[in-house]
Amino acid sequence: MSGDGTTADDDPLQTAVWRLRSRACWADAAALLEPAGPDAALQRASLLVERCLYTEAGWEEAEDALRTAEALAHSDDERGAAACERGYLAYAATLFRVRDRADEARAALGRAAALIAPGAAGRALLDFRRGLIAENLTRSPQAARAAYRRAHAGATAHADPLLLSATWRHLAGLALRDGELTEARRGFAESLRIREELGYLVGTAPALVSLADTETEPEASRLREEARRLFRLLGGVPTWLAHHLTPPPPGPATA
Repeated sequence: MSGDGTTADDDPLQTAVWRLRSRACWADAAALLEPAGPDAALQRASLLVERCLYTEAGWEEAEDALRTAEALAHSDDERGAAACERGYLAYAATLFRVRDRADEARAALGRAAALIAPGAAGRALLDFRRGLIAENLTRSPQAARAAYRRAHAGATAHADPLLLSATWRHLAGLALRDGELTEARRGFAESLRIREELGYLVGTAPALVSLADTETEPEASRLREEARRLFRLLGGVPTWLAHHLTPPPPGPATA
């Protein structure tokens, strides 16, 4: 969940990759990147790992791309970034019960922490992913909150708005769990605002649903209907959002 969208001054290749990625076309975006060097190989692997998180599919292709990125990595930063992706893929496989790789996820992120210097741009993404493991695998909301806050500060310092939208969303989710409705609503609204400004369509439907959970009617229904529209537009992605978008059964008939 990292990246900052594009501007008119960006590399045309990166602009094309971003537009495809934001519209759930990860394979097409990855096909534009020839893994001739470590940066392109890592970006390609990152796209295919992200596809696994949104579609619960493409695991073998992501593994192959990640092995290529690991083989081409030479510097500590490159090896650390590859280890961070390895941990994220193992986390996803565990989360979706493809295979229990929780130990691998923790070990890979531990390697990344040893390689990525404190204060480096990649550290914020690493902190965010450690927060995901703490929240969803270890079930430790306090540790997750601390990791998300470090990631939030890092994303702000390094001007990574897409990662910032993710930290806003996950901090808001913890706030909602604790009954802090006002704080949760603010965080979800900020996450949605950033994703809409970036044009990150594939991440907008989940943000709409999260914000709807903090709103009253009729605003909650309006947000969920907009999420359904985007979900259908993108061909049912992210797959895990489907059960959040199922309309409630009709109430009992009245006279």
